Amino acid sequence: MDKIPFARPLIGVEEEEAVLRVLRSGWLTTGPEALAFEAEFAAFLGGGTPKTAEPKAFAVNSATSGLHLAVKAAGVGEGDVVLIPSFTFTATAEVVRYERADVVFVDVEKDSFLIDPNKLETTLARLRAGKTAYQDGGPCGRPAAVIPVHYGGLPCNMEEIMRIARTYQIAVIEDAAHSFPSRLPNGEYAGCVGDAGVFSFYATKTLATGEGGMLVTRNEEIARQVSVLRSHGIDRPIFARYTDPKASWYYEVVEPGFKYNLPDVLAAIGRVQLRRANDLLAMRRNIARRYDEAFGGDDRFALPPGGPSNAYHLYPLRIKPDALGLDRAAFIAALRDKGIGASVHFIPLHTMPYYRNRYNLRLGGFPETMRRYEQEVSLPIWPGMTATMIERIVEAVRDVRG
Repeated sequence: MDKIPFARPLIGVEEEEAVLRVLRSGWLTTGPEALAFEAEFAAFLGGGTPKTAEPKAFAVNSATSGLHLAVKAAGVGEGDVVLIPSFTFTATAEVVRYERADVVFVDVEKDSFLIDPNKLETTLARLRAGKTAYQDGGPCGRPAAVIPVHYGGLPCNMEEIMRIARTYQIAVIEDAAHSFPSRLPNGEYAGCVGDAGVFSFYATKTLATGEGGMLVTRNEEIARQVSVLRSHGIDRPIFARYTDPKASWYYEVVEPGFKYNLPDVLAAIGRVQLRRANDLLAMRRNIARRYDEAFGGDDRFALPPGGPSNAYHLYPLRIKPDALGLDRAAFIAALRDKGIGASVHFIPLHTMPYYRNRYNLRLGGFPETMRRYEQEVSLPIWPGMTATMIERIVEAVRDVRG
């Protein structure tokens, strides 16, 4: 019996031809394909609401790189604190530590996997009053930014988060790694509301180039800094130095930067995937709809939050161990024995040794995060899954019991 993997990118002839075009061009690093990808990505996101301009887009070699650039460009530094949900991947937190700032974790909402705006505001009030982040300790310092995570493709409550951010005068950096192309209730794309947003093009994401990401912003100062910082802090793009009619060997390093640029091979794949973005989204939503139908009436499971804004990078089914008669590890093992790949997203960061020890965190300090974590199982949901595969997964999940 063939195994159904947890994730697989849908790569076709167009992507193959795009890669060959780059290989035959004689230019493999960041160049015309990356520039075109940036322009097309910004155009796809568009002006959003009538009062907003098209964002500037900067291709980077990973979403982690993009988050780091956004944090640095927002002015975060030593002595600052940045608030993030504990229910996220380590990249969201580690980029804060790159700049020697401290991480403050915030619990998620009771009925979702998303940062709780009420708890965010309560924590900010403590910090602004000069108290530690948590009643029993944790970091203290100047609140500098919040990084809301659009988990699994479902956008956070950005209207409320932006209100809180304006009140406390902190930057908003959207971790939109999961969320392309999710729309908010006002029609704006998730990732385009805060001071900066960062998308991921990792192999499992809704737009997949293997590795890579895109930082978008309407903030002119952040855009200026990112354009320099992502390529060694040099004042001129490398492609321009070699191809401009007035090309010159001369350049200046205006500040210490990073090697975060996206090569043209990956950008070429991204351009093809971008043209198919809405079709890829429709495939994911069709799979989610079938899962909802299959598991919605089963008291052994709880469905993930859905709705028209969800891009369904993940389908985080919640299991009820008592009703199933087995725990989450045994449930995943049973699926594996049936040839079904599954995963868990995410192991909360406040339980990880580095953050737990650095901030002396209690495992019980984030109860909703732990409830989500202890029950969550991510089922396969990727474009290209056949109806037979989907039904096989449905039957496998239904058949698992203690």
